[in-house]
Amino acid sequence: MEAPWYQKSIDEVFSELSADPKRGLSSQEAKARLDKYGPNELAQKKGPGILQMFLEQLKDYMVIILLIASVISIFLSEITDSLIIIAIVIINACLGVFQEYRASKALEALKKMSAPNAKVLRDGETLTIPSRELVPGDVVILETGDYMPADLRLISTVNLKVEEAALTGESVPVEKHAGAALEGEVALGDQINSGFMGTVITYGRGLGVVTKTGMNTVIGGIAAMIQEAEEEDTPLQKKLKHMGKLLGTGCLVICALVFVLGLARGEEILQMFMTAISLAVAAIPEGLPAVVTIVLAIGMQRLVKRNAIMKKLHAVETLGGTTVICSDKTGTLTQNQMTIVKMYIPGREISVEGEGYKPFGRMYEGEKLLNLEEEQALRRLLEIQALCNDARLEHLTEGATEEWRIIGDPTEGAMIVAAAKAGIGREEINSKYPRINEIPFDSGRKLMTTFHSTGGKLILACTKGAPDILIERCTKIMRGDGTIEPITDEGKKAVLEENHGLASEALRVLGMAFREVEAVSDSPTSEEYESDLIFCGLVGMIDPPRAEAIEAVKVCKTAGIRVVMITGDYKDTAAAIARQLDIIGENDKVLDGAELNKLSDEDFAEAVKTVNVYARVSPEHKVRIVQAIKKHGNIAAMTGDGVNDAPALKHADIGIAMGITGTDVTKESADMIITDDNFASIVSAVEEGRVIFSNIRKFVFFLMSCNVGEVLIIFISMLLGWPIPLLPIHLLWVNLLTDAFPALALGTEKMEPGLMQQKPRDPKATIIDKSMLVSIIVQSSVMTAAILISFYIGWTAGGEVLGRTYALMTMCISEILRAYTCRSEKHTAFKLGFFSNSRLNLATIGCLFLLVIIVLVPGLRDVFSLAKLSIHDWDWIAGLGILPYVFGELTKVIKNRYCTAKAGV
Repeated sequence: MEAPWYQKSIDEVFSELSADPKRGLSSQEAKARLDKYGPNELAQKKGPGILQMFLEQLKDYMVIILLIASVISIFLSEITDSLIIIAIVIINACLGVFQEYRASKALEALKKMSAPNAKVLRDGETLTIPSRELVPGDVVILETGDYMPADLRLISTVNLKVEEAALTGESVPVEKHAGAALEGEVALGDQINSGFMGTVITYGRGLGVVTKTGMNTVIGGIAAMIQEAEEEDTPLQKKLKHMGKLLGTGCLVICALVFVLGLARGEEILQMFMTAISLAVAAIPEGLPAVVTIVLAIGMQRLVKRNAIMKKLHAVETLGGTTVICSDKTGTLTQNQMTIVKMYIPGREISVEGEGYKPFGRMYEGEKLLNLEEEQALRRLLEIQALCNDARLEHLTEGATEEWRIIGDPTEGAMIVAAAKAGIGREEINSKYPRINEIPFDSGRKLMTTFHSTGGKLILACTKGAPDILIERCTKIMRGDGTIEPITDEGKKAVLEENHGLASEALRVLGMAFREVEAVSDSPTSEEYESDLIFCGLVGMIDPPRAEAIEAVKVCKTAGIRVVMITGDYKDTAAAIARQLDIIGENDKVLDGAELNKLSDEDFAEAVKTVNVYARVSPEHKVRIVQAIKKHGNIAAMTGDGVNDAPALKHADIGIAMGITGTDVTKESADMIITDDNFASIVSAVEEGRVIFSNIRKFVFFLMSCNVGEVLIIFISMLLGWPIPLLPIHLLWVNLLTDAFPALALGTEKMEPGLMQQKPRDPKATIIDKSMLVSIIVQSSVMTAAILISFYIGWTAGGEVLGRTYALMTMCISEILRAYTCRSEKHTAFKLGFFSNSRLNLATIGCLFLLVIIVLVPGLRDVFSLAKLSIHDWDWIAGLGILPYVFGELTKVIKNRYCTAKAGV
C-alpha cells in the first residue's frame, strides 16, 4: 500500500508528481493531466425525475389493490366508484411526490465551498486560473483569506493557520508546517504539512503542490459518502407499509373466500364481483395516507414555532421515537466561541464569568468579587491581552436581536472579550498606547510581541505565547499585588505547575509578559526584545458548553434518550466538555479515532453500547458509529454543523443540522434544521415528535376499527344471505369524509401529561399493539352488531334501500361519536373535557351537516341510493349509533382497573 502524501518529504512529492517547485507545470503538461484526471470539481449523482417518483408512489401494496378494484369496476360499468378510487390514488401520489421532490443540493453546496479561482505557477509565471482546471503537480500560492482549492502537500509556510472546523470539528485554526515529518497513521486534524479543499486560510501565507483533485480529495470522499447513503424509509413508513401489507393480504383472502362461498351458494358472478370490490374498498382505509400526510404537515408547522424546520415529512414522527442523539461538539453542544474562563496572576487564580463573545462578566477570586480599579497586576494582564492582539469585536444589531462577533483569530478574540469585560476596549487602549511596531507570531518560537508608545520616554513591549517558552524568557515577575521582583526557579516551577493544571482541565493556555524599552529598531528581532521580560500571568480558554445544552441533556436522560458526543476535537477537551454536560462520569471511557481503527467489528459493536464520547474522529468514523448504534435496534439522530458531519447525518435515522453555524452541505444533508442552533430545541422537537406519534396511533385506531367493522358487516351479511348493507359508494363516503375529518382533528390533540417522562417506544413495536387490538375488536364488533341490526330493521320495514339508509346513517353517527372516545387510550372523554378539542367539534358539526344534506337533497339521495327518512326513523338510528361510543368508554374503564390491580399486585 502506497504511503499517504503527508508521510512523504517535499522532494519525494515533487519526484512522484514529476513537477518543478520553481516553475510549476508547463501549460502543455497541465492540459494533458486535466484530460487524464478530469476537472477539479465534485461529481453529482442524478436524482429521480418527477415521473419516476410518481410511479414509485403507485407501487404501494394497498394502492395496487385499489387500482385493480377500480379497473374491475370500470368493466362492470360502475364508473362513479372507479373514478372516485382512481382520484384518491392520484391525490395521494401527488401529495407524496410533492413532499419528496427535493433533489439533494448537498453536492451543490460542497461545490460552493471550493475556491472559484486559484493562483498557480505555470511555465515559471504566476497565473490566476479557475480552480476546476487545477491538476496534480500544480504549485499553488496560498494567502490569508483564500480557500484551499484542492488537497495539497505544503512546501512552504510562513505563520500559516487554516480553519478546518468544517472538516475536523476543531474550533481553533490549525498551525501548518511544511517541513513537518509525520510518520504512521495521523488523524486529519493533525496532518499539519497538508491542506484540504474547502478549508480557509485565516493567517499567514504559503505554497503547496496539488496532490489530489475533485472526487479524490477529502471533501470529495465526503461527497461520495453522501451519494452512497441510500434514502431509507422512516420507522413510521416501515410500520405503515407493514400494516398495509397485512391489510391488503387479509383483504384478498377475505375477498377470495367470499367470492368462492357466493359461487358455491349459486350467486351470480357479476354480483360476487361487486361484493368482492365492496370488501376491498371496506378493508382498505383510503383516507389513511392523506390523513397521515396532512397531520405530519401540521406537525411541521408546529415545529417551526419551536425553532425546527423539517425537510422530510415522515421524519417528524421519527423524532418522537429517537433513542440515541449523536451530537457534534463544536457549535452544537458548545458555543463555538473561545472564551477565557480562568486567569492566573502569580499566587492567585481568577475565575471569569460571561457567555461567548458578549463583553459582559464579572471576575472572582474564590468567592470574592474583584474591583478591577484596585487590581494593578490583573489590569496589566488584561491590557496586554488587548494590546498584543489583531482581532476585533463587532456588535451587530437587527431589530430586537443583537450579536457579538469576532473578526480574526478566535484565540485572540477570547482575549479581546476578556479585556472588554474589565472595561478595557481595544480601540481605547490602542489610542492610549498606539502600536508602533511588532514581531509577528511565529510557529517556531511560539511568541508574538507588539510595541506601544506610552507618551513618555519609554516604549511598552507586550509579549504573549506558549507558557513554557515564555517563562524561560522572563527574569522578573509581577506579583498579584502589583509588585515586581526577580523570578526564582521556584517561581518558574509554580507557573509551569499552574499551566499544567489549567491544561489538564482541557483549557488552551497562553502566557503574558511585558517590558519597557527606550527605543525600537525598524526591524525588531526576537533575540533583541523577547528577553529580560516581566512575567505577568496566564489565561485559560475553552469553547464552553451552552448553558441550555446542559439542561437539554438532563431532559434527554429523563426521557430515556442517550446522548453521545462525536467530535473531531482532542480527547481531553471532548472529555472535559462531556463531563460538564453530564454526558459521562469521571471514570467513563472515551475513544479516539486511532483507537477505533484498532477495534474489530465485534469489539466495535460492543463498544458503542457503553461509550458516549468519541474524539479525533473522521467523517468515516462518524458514519461507522451511527450505523453501529442503529444495528442495535436504536433510532439514531445525528446533529452537526460542519461538512464533516454531513455523511453521518445522511446515514442517521434523522439528521439534524444547525441553522446559524451549519454549512450549506450539512443543511442539505439533514432531515431537520434547528434555526436557533440551540440543543434544547432538539428536545422540544423530540417532544413534538412523541405527540405526533401518539396522535397517529389515535387516528389509526379510529380508522382501523371502522374498516374492520365494515369488512365484518359485509362478510357476515354475506354469510347470512342478506343483501349487502353498504354499497361501495357508501363505504367511500364513510372512509373519506365521515372518518377523515375527525381523524384529522385527532391528529391535532395536545400532549398528554407525562409523555416526556416515558421511555422511548420500542423501535420494533408496531403501531397496532395488543392493547389497541383489544379495543379495535371491541369497537368493531359492537359497531358491526349495531349496523346489522339497524339494516335489518330498515330492510324488514321498507326494503333494501331503506335498510341501507339506516345502515349508513347509523354508521356515520357511530363514527362521529367514536372520535371522542379515540382521543385517549387511557382517559375517558369526560376526563379530558368532552368539547376541549375545538377542531374535533368543528369536524363533528361539518360531518353532521354533510350527512343531513345527502339524505335530504333528492338529487344526492339518488346518487347514494338512499331513501327518505321520517323523524321516527332517527330514533332507531341514534339509539344504535351511540352503542360503539358507550362500549369504547367502558373498555377504557375496565382496562384501567385491570392495570391498577395488576400494578398493586
